[in-house]
Amino acid sequence: MPAPDQDRVLLGQFGAAHGIRGEIKINSYTEEPAGIADYGPFTLDDGRVVEITAIRVQGDALVARVKGIGDRNAAETLRNRKLFVDRSALPDLEEEDDFYHADLVGLALELEDGTPYGTIASVQNFGAGDLIEVEPAPGARTFYLPFTRAIVPTVDIKAGKAVVVPPPETEARPEPGEPEDEA
Repeated sequence: MPAPDQDRVLLGQFGAAHGIRGEIKINSYTEEPAGIADYGPFTLDDGRVVEITAIRVQGDALVARVKGIGDRNAAETLRNRKLFVDRSALPDLEEEDDFYHADLVGLALELEDGTPYGTIASVQNFGAGDLIEVEPAPGARTFYLPFTRAIVPTVDIKAGKAVVVPPPETEARPEPGEPEDEA
């Protein structure tokens, strides 16, 4: 996995096209989801630069209009593309407990007693809340844990680590290299 670009921050991801006039669903990772448009223009993960011109709530989803995108086919070219901005375009964080998801990637994870647990490979949100992808050892099979205060009670960006309290069902995970039970 390539090293994360510390100068870029992921703020959202486009979903499926919505309708025939070029609108597209968007997953926003900003504190106020509908405010994502305020941070653009965005650089996509394929290098294109886009500008969100309008955003609206449609049921449980956000739907965006993108400058230069006028029909469904054009909107489909944006599907699943990640939206990044330069860190310099974001406001300074005021609280010590505040951080951007990009700051979590690469943090060492340890248990409450200081035992190494792995590293954070990514932060994802598939619709039911934030998840951290845990890499228990370099090259080992990753797994996800909920990114909640109960599971990750301490995040220390300056020290480069976070404390994790794994739920009981993850305690039975095999160590890297051990065969998994076939129950």
